Amino acid sequence: MNAPVLATFALASLVLAATPGPGVLYIVTRTLSQGRRAGLASVAGVALGNLGNALGASLGLAALLAMSTLAFEVIRYAGAVYLCWLGIKALRSSISSGDAAAAPAAPAARILRDGFMVSLLNPKTALFFAAFLPQFIDPAGSAIAQSALFGVAFVAIAACTDTAYVLAAGLAAPALRQSQRASTVGRYLSAAVYFGLAAFTAASGARSSR
Repeated sequence: MNAPVLATFALASLVLAATPGPGVLYIVTRTLSQGRRAGLASVAGVALGNLGNALGASLGLAALLAMSTLAFEVIRYAGAVYLCWLGIKALRSSISSGDAAAAPAAPAARILRDGFMVSLLNPKTALFFAAFLPQFIDPAGSAIAQSALFGVAFVAIAACTDTAYVLAAGLAAPALRQSQRASTVGRYLSAAVYFGLAAFTAASGARSSR
């Protein structure tokens, strides 16, 4: 691997990671509804899920998903169901609160788990890695080792850009929680985002990431 290849990979990864998509929307929604701590825990969970997909792509999972329509569909719909469940939880929180209090903070471990599952149960991410990473692999070296290394690097870059989104959303969150109406609207908006992401996951046939 030479310097120009690494520089090109870093620039391409930064642009792709910083482009808002379903993953960014999920993280920002968590931050606005439950605070910066929840947003950062979501970043960690999403990063771990992306890492799992990157390593899975390196080991041939993406090739399996590309060849097996059934495997792709099962994982895709499992992700959609999980997002629907998160949306239902958000709605139940909205109905039960009934006052101006912010949504109760969930344990960091649970938020991390949610982010991990949402990210891991997106087979398009593994397919993205399978399509993107080989462009930078040196045929003279180990393809598995290089793809794993590039995958880890991409996940690290994405975690940095996602953290920037969390910090920006964290600055706006306090103002949005000052009124009962804003708090209620925020919780319903969170539920709508989860349901929208579920519909996007279930309906999308495009095999791209984020």
